[in-house]
Amino acid sequence: MSVRTQESALRIALVFPGQGAQHPRMAAGLYGHEAVFTAAMDEALELLGADGERIRSAWLARTTTADFDDVTVSQPLLYAVDHALGRMVLDWGVEPVALMGHSVGELVAATLAGVVGFADGIRLMRARIRQFAQTPAGGMLAVAAGLGEVEDLLTGQVHLAAVNARRQLLLAGEREPLDRAAQALRERGIVCRDARARQAFHSPVVDEAVEASMPDWLATPLNRPRRTVYSAYTQGVLTDDTALDHRFWARQAAETVHFAPTLDRLLADHDCLLVEAGPGNSLSTVARRHPAVVRGGSEVAPLLPDGAQDDVRDRRSVAAAKERILPLQQPVRA
Repeated sequence: MSVRTQESALRIALVFPGQGAQHPRMAAGLYGHEAVFTAAMDEALELLGADGERIRSAWLARTTTADFDDVTVSQPLLYAVDHALGRMVLDWGVEPVALMGHSVGELVAATLAGVVGFADGIRLMRARIRQFAQTPAGGMLAVAAGLGEVEDLLTGQVHLAAVNARRQLLLAGEREPLDRAAQALRERGIVCRDARARQAFHSPVVDEAVEASMPDWLATPLNRPRRTVYSAYTQGVLTDDTALDHRFWARQAAETVHFAPTLDRLLADHDCLLVEAGPGNSLSTVARRHPAVVRGGSEVAPLLPDGAQDDVRDRRSVAAAKERILPLQQPVRA
């Protein structure tokens, strides 16, 4: 393997997962051991107010609670954990060349870029609990297929929620139509499984909740990004004008996530060490198959083990990732 010169060194890009990546005790092994992570989680739980203790209990439980995958737990908890992990990495002295997120992970990227204040982000998550919990019973379906293989199923009741890779999609809809779509896919020999979600995020099913969230968004100060954010909704670098558009942010919960083409753009622009700052390895698994990673131009380093509930493994995984990341923190010629 060749040794990279300073001029060709990888740059760090932080990527943040969203709905479906959550699991009990995600990153809990860092709590009380990593000072910045702990402080950020304590701040989040305090800002969650009356919801904080309930969410803390669900997070630290050894088994999945009945509502763990519901918006009332998963969304604020994912936002808090992703943000705390990102803060921890930044505290190591890392200055990423880019931030990128999937679903609620994009709001984390925006927060760390200074577009949205953290307290405002938590306030919006608390409002989301109220607004989205009453949407029709639904979910999301992970499908190992290309768009052409599922287009006939996108009939108005089932919707394209995310394009994660060339043959990795998420569909969303109310429960009965989504179950019918799953049956049709299995009859075709296409592998699919329910994603961990009780709401049909990234589909018109949540349109009313999105409109209900608009006053909260309009009351939120927005700023120009201080770090580069790649948006999976615009499929490129987030511009100042878009960052300052309240409706753009409010609509994300109902819009398709174009993760794959956005990752294409990021890795065309930069040779990166992609650091997945969130639970699980879902985005790392996708990124490892990307041609830029396969040919060795870019690399992947998840912070956490995949789905583990082992505190020691959490800490060992972060230590290993840190060993890969810190040597790259040297001046790189523009």
